[in-house]
Amino acid sequence: MNILLIDDHALFAKSLEIVFQDYKEIKSFYSLQDITQVTSTIQKKQPDIILIDINLSNISNEDGLIVAKSILTNFPDNKIVMLTGYDLPVYRYEAKKIGAKGFINKNIMPENLLKILVDINNGKNHFSANVKYIEKLTGKEIQILQLLCYPYKRNEISNMLRISERTISNHIQHIFDKLEVSSSLEAVIKGINLGYIQPNYKSS
Repeated sequence: MNILLIDDHALFAKSLEIVFQDYKEIKSFYSLQDITQVTSTIQKKQPDIILIDINLSNISNEDGLIVAKSILTNFPDNKIVMLTGYDLPVYRYEAKKIGAKGFINKNIMPENLLKILVDINNGKNHFSANVKYIEKLTGKEIQILQLLCYPYKRNEISNMLRISERTISNHIQHIFDKLEVSSSLEAVIKGINLGYIQPNYKSS
């Protein structure tokens, strides 16, 4: 297999390159830390599988899911696999939705990673099957959920978003129903665990 890794951490990329040298299944391994070279590198190297991290903050203003979606728009036959430490249900859901073939936590043994990549190269998909499906929140619901991290009252959120307090209440109830919670605190905690809220989220 020819493998291309898009990751903003050079040390991780080098470590993976060294590990893959021990496996005959890996014909070639390339890593990329210059996001502007994605298209030309894919055209030149013709990778069988492209590994992409979710967090590319050191090399791109866009996250790995957006980069993956762009790649699949231009190269729809490419096999994309998210290889990341951001192992959260919402990211797995989005990865599957955009057409990625797999989602793998970086905290994996090399031999297990190799087995998964071989399976994907042979036409299989790899997504965790033990995660309970959560109905996806809308963009507005995510925005309101993030604001619930702070001691804002509903009328304050209403003023900030310029929509009626009744509409805010309806959105919050939908959030509770989708996340299967009964309080704002529970919603925020579950939002963090699912990836809708980053623990260090700050309101703009």
